[in-house]
Amino acid sequence: MDNQLTGNAWVYGDNIDTDLLAPGAYMKASLSELASHCLEAIDQDFAAQVTAGDIVIGGDAFGIGSSREQAAQALVELGVAAVVAKSFARIFYRNALNLGLPVLFCPQINGIKKGDKVSVDPVAGKVINLSKGQSFDCEPIPPELMTIVNAGGLMPYLKEKFSREDG
Repeated sequence: MDNQLTGNAWVYGDNIDTDLLAPGAYMKASLSELASHCLEAIDQDFAAQVTAGDIVIGGDAFGIGSSREQAAQALVELGVAAVVAKSFARIFYRNALNLGLPVLFCPQINGIKKGDKVSVDPVAGKVINLSKGQSFDCEPIPPELMTIVNAGGLMPYLKEKFSREDG
């Protein structure tokens, strides 16, 4: 699988919590309905205008709050290709990877603006702001976790793994 992900940047600050990503008022709705309200409290345009392959850039403590996996599911449902942030809540980080969403720790990331074209290589741990020619070194996603991401998430990975063992 090609590890290069390229899309438009959606840039947010610190402490983007799971209630912003998956608002509690919509938790009993369908995933598509829930996703249509993703980040609306801070960006009314996000869910309607994000396109498949776009990249979310965050600050510190991205995904803090409750352990709801719907926060990462909403981003996947909207087609977000990756999330790059200075730091993540651990449970969000693992939920995202388990759902096949690459997430990269990139403590030095700065200067990227909404709409900039960015390229992310989760295996090499590189983010390039193609609009400004900036390059950032990030923590690469370990190979064993990339195997899960490339399979589409933990459940598809396990299904494939167990079917090979049974056959």
